[in-house]
Amino acid sequence: METTELLKKVRKIEIKTRGLSSHIFSGEYHSAFKGRGMAFSEVREYIPGDDIRSIDWNVTARFNHPYVKIFEEERELTVMLLVDISGSGEFGTRKQFKRELITELCAVLAFSAIQNNDKIGVIFFSDEIELFIPPKKGKTHILRIIRELIELKPRSQGTDIGNALRYFNNTIKKRSIAFIISDFRDEGFDSALRIAARKHDTVAIRILDPREEELPDAGLVRLQDSETGRWLWVDTGSRRVRERYTAWNRRKTGELNEMFSRSGVDAVTLETDRNYVQPLINLFKKREKRR
Repeated sequence: METTELLKKVRKIEIKTRGLSSHIFSGEYHSAFKGRGMAFSEVREYIPGDDIRSIDWNVTARFNHPYVKIFEEERELTVMLLVDISGSGEFGTRKQFKRELITELCAVLAFSAIQNNDKIGVIFFSDEIELFIPPKKGKTHILRIIRELIELKPRSQGTDIGNALRYFNNTIKKRSIAFIISDFRDEGFDSALRIAARKHDTVAIRILDPREEELPDAGLVRLQDSETGRWLWVDTGSRRVRERYTAWNRRKTGELNEMFSRSGVDAVTLETDRNYVQPLINLFKKREKRR
């Protein structure tokens, strides 16, 4: 992509998403993710006069001597975006491609974070780690993230969410807010997800196109898997084929939602043909009510 064209795209996304962050999401983001304002720092031996409610009973049992948890004021947070840029992101049948929605959404979250004085970092992944941008603050940093979202071409087309989560768990030691942004067309990542959810405040944002859930009646159609490159013929004119496809997708969605629930992960689904503003606000308000 030509530099001039790239800069125009970056500027267009910046104008739209910065406005949304300032006027719509700023209050909801702050309320949903700022927590109690205190973060765990360390443990030390109990001193007479310490609040017994701060005793760390696990450490106390291990050393057979009372220890208390020490907290410090939480002045800033680290926000990490785990962004799926596999081949399936280049799919869209209505308003936009999934990759375009992901780009806009990441920009909104990034601007919301820096307006609250939080650091923002990104892990771009396919079935390998494509790029890691360490957490930083500032508009220049955000614009770099947007440029990469637009221009980065993945080396691989597959998806391995478990690998991305393991990399995240090993790389980011301090507790952070983690947004996993993907269509979640993958399996076998439940263990890595549970570990991430224990260490970090984890949110799953599922990106879907309506044609991924229901097939149209379009007769015999030749389709290609964007991640494997494999071609196949599908008789979409068959009612039985369409019903089985819909049933399979509903079952997969149910299994995915159960996994999120078991892991303690908040989740929201955003579709390429619908406005994402209200679903995101609903997610933020839901989190706020639990605090």
